Amino acid sequence: MSKVIYYLYTKEYSSWVKQFMDTPRSTTIHYQAFSDEDVFPALDYDSIAHIVVSGSLAEIKIVIKVAREYNISLGIVPLPTQNRIVKMLDLPKDPHQAIELALKPSKKKIDLLYCNDILVLNDIRIGDASLIKEYEFHYAKYSFIKRLKLFASTLRKKSLLEHNKFTITTNKEKEIKLSCVGMIGLGYHNHSWISRLLKKHLSAIDGQSLLLVLAPKSLWQYFVLSPLKLFFGKNEEKIPSSCGYIKSSTINIQSEVASKVVIDDTKTIQTPITLQTQEKALSLSVGENFWNNQLSNKSDRNNIKLDNIPRDEEQMKYLQKGLPLVAHASKEQYSTLFSMLRKESTLSITFVTLLVLATIIATLGLFINSSSVIIGAMILAPLMQPIVSLSMGVLRQDKSLIYNGSKTIAIGIAISLIVAMSIAYLTPIHQKSIEMMARLSPTILDMLVAIASGVAAAYAKNDESITASLAGVAIAVALIPPLAVSGIGIGWGNMAMFTNAFLLFSTNLIGIVMAGAMTFFLLGYAPIVVAKRGIILWLVATVLITLPLYQSFDVMKKNIELKKTLTQHRFTLNNQNIQLKQIEYQMHHNSIQLRCEIILDYKLSKAQKEELHQKISALVGKPTEVIATFRYRL
Repeated sequence: MSKVIYYLYTKEYSSWVKQFMDTPRSTTIHYQAFSDEDVFPALDYDSIAHIVVSGSLAEIKIVIKVAREYNISLGIVPLPTQNRIVKMLDLPKDPHQAIELALKPSKKKIDLLYCNDILVLNDIRIGDASLIKEYEFHYAKYSFIKRLKLFASTLRKKSLLEHNKFTITTNKEKEIKLSCVGMIGLGYHNHSWISRLLKKHLSAIDGQSLLLVLAPKSLWQYFVLSPLKLFFGKNEEKIPSSCGYIKSSTINIQSEVASKVVIDDTKTIQTPITLQTQEKALSLSVGENFWNNQLSNKSDRNNIKLDNIPRDEEQMKYLQKGLPLVAHASKEQYSTLFSMLRKESTLSITFVTLLVLATIIATLGLFINSSSVIIGAMILAPLMQPIVSLSMGVLRQDKSLIYNGSKTIAIGIAISLIVAMSIAYLTPIHQKSIEMMARLSPTILDMLVAIASGVAAAYAKNDESITASLAGVAIAVALIPPLAVSGIGIGWGNMAMFTNAFLLFSTNLIGIVMAGAMTFFLLGYAPIVVAKRGIILWLVATVLITLPLYQSFDVMKKNIELKKTLTQHRFTLNNQNIQLKQIEYQMHHNSIQLRCEIILDYKLSKAQKEELHQKISALVGKPTEVIATFRYRL
């Protein structure tokens, strides 16, 4: 009996398939319409050499089932709306080219994924994977506003986000207990956002499927960090920290509470389920690039990456109540960080030695006006350690951390002031350098720097892999230089110098403690009930110290505007324009001392100088002492 090729299609698309019926071909093709109710009516499967199919995903699955059962090769001609199938199988978009490929039987076979004996062509979604579902396949073609609307609609479902306990068993009988909001199962790369993240681990010819575990630990991580990645990370291949995966030929999934399971967006069942990969199950006609993109290194070993997935009882129980606003630190994280902070909050010989050396270097650097020497002192100074410990003490209302941290900071301040004062007293130089002057006018901008540095310091302490960044934080916030300037002010008997420099140090101290406490709170090291008292107190302190800083910032702003006005203004004397250059001035309570350079073609008389002086004072709006250097054009 001669073998024949059948083209099976849905009755709904009969008119679309007719375009192929009139095309003359060397091979005889039998066209047969079908539906879910009458699949392959009166067909002799033994006589079928090859099958071509067009239809919905569900109808394609029916044909695959028959092709696999009777070991018949299969080709798919995608419908105009089936762009995903085109991408998954690397099929031509043009239907005439697609049928030419589909008519060629393939000798190569692909794996098939089954969930409880139900064929899976796209994916399996277990539990609540709503956020990923909203964006995954379509976000790239939407405008940013459309994506924001989708995100907002997902936010309204946040009450659904609760972790569930799962027990997963692989083909190696390895039992894994974990907690997550949902999971997604994939057989191979289907060109979704998820499969793009995992494409290095996905293959249609390795006999294994992959289970992505979605386990955010907070609403912040789920609704802010994930969407940011979805919005801007189109080509990103790094798996988010809130995810993990399990790769195996067989994956059995059981849950403490029955979870909804959606197969290919149509079929819905519940856990427990078993994902089973049938190796080399179907001969399928696909594009050449499909085979080129498959990983051919088959392995019997399971590939498991669950580094950031909650697996201890404490975290799993906590997350079952729903996702908190911020992540809850695990007992292990809490214990490790607290042990380190308690040690760093305690006064030691090493702390005193490093602080004395750092103050000496900073003070000398201020005298010789060397920024590089001062930076070296910033890196060496150990003051940041007890300040970060105090941040945690404030957050947790831990009396031991607060006491030890405060004591170490107070002693450190005293040591630095005494060392700097002694050097200033013994040094015959009594002139302020530019580096000293830079620490005498703190503004609200310095508070912003301190807050950012406090956030960075607390975050670095939480993550050992970036602890080296603390040196950069120390340079940014500059704790020792203003203390050294304060000490120099005492040594010179200049209390205004001491007060202004110490205001800068106090700004840095309060900003770091407040920002550090807030960061530790966001990282989940204290519940709001415990944290609110300490945070409120330091927030009040931040507001109070901000008042003089804002006044200073306002003065600085007015000074800049005045300097700009003086520089751009043209003074007229005897029909000649005169412009001030190289303007420098010092503000006093009711007057200004202004130094400038004036370029002229002729000498000014005493009366002209007095007239210019009056015009400058009128423009400034205050009595102004003008010290001018006259330069003449030859």
